[in-house]
Amino acid sequence: MPRRLALFALLLANVVGAEAPPPAAERASMPAAVQAQPELDGAAIIARAHAAAGGAPFVKPGTLFLSGYNVIRPPAGGEVLWDRYAMWRQFADDKPDAHQASGRVRIEAWTGDDLALLLTFDGETTYDEDGPVEDQSANAMWSSNFGFGAIRNALDPGWEQARMPDDLIDGEPAFLVRLTDPAGGETLFGFRQSDYAILYVGFDTPRGWHERRYSHFFSKPGSGWVQAGRVRLFYDGVKKNEAIWTDYRVGEPFDPSLFRVEAAPAAPTW
Repeated sequence: MPRRLALFALLLANVVGAEAPPPAAERASMPAAVQAQPELDGAAIIARAHAAAGGAPFVKPGTLFLSGYNVIRPPAGGEVLWDRYAMWRQFADDKPDAHQASGRVRIEAWTGDDLALLLTFDGETTYDEDGPVEDQSANAMWSSNFGFGAIRNALDPGWEQARMPDDLIDGEPAFLVRLTDPAGGETLFGFRQSDYAILYVGFDTPRGWHERRYSHFFSKPGSGWVQAGRVRLFYDGVKKNEAIWTDYRVGEPFDPSLFRVEAAPAAPTW
């Protein structure tokens, strides 16, 4: 065998050998191959995640405003940029069903000077840029979007927290906990083992299995709130968009009229 090929074969053998799985007795050397900290149950993991995300203000924020931009991935390929994107969220005091519309929400997106999306829910009625949506079965649409908030109510009476097998999420060893709400709905959460950051949520929706993966966490000076700056959204394993949050505000009062639409705004409302 020529010297060059022999050296290449030796290098390839070393690489393959380094990546080969270990024998059964050494399986713990593979991240998340065995349960880390088996003494922790689901409730204990949730409690630590609450503390890591900001403590009591995270669990009961009252309101949350997020702004940034959103990258949309159309089925035909390419991308559409909503260069201004914001969400206002007013949370309900309790949440017996994690995947039903609750509280109030406003989502607004712009591409340049053009309104790309306006969708609100005032607690009873869904609105778009033209006002109240005529077919209020649209309220069921929110079940494809509501789910992350389950983490805030996860330790409330009537909720169950079941620890699932550990796994890797974007290469990070993670605890997984399945929450069951009082209505029987299930939501799967993943938490980074090193700091209990919330990396993942998954739940079933009318559009298919929905997953969100969180990264690029940040906080503002003087704030204990930990915000995911990048949220990648998937349906049935295919990425549909990724919201990039660059700012947040917690606990500020919102006028109820914010969540009702009489006419499309002429410019961004934030």
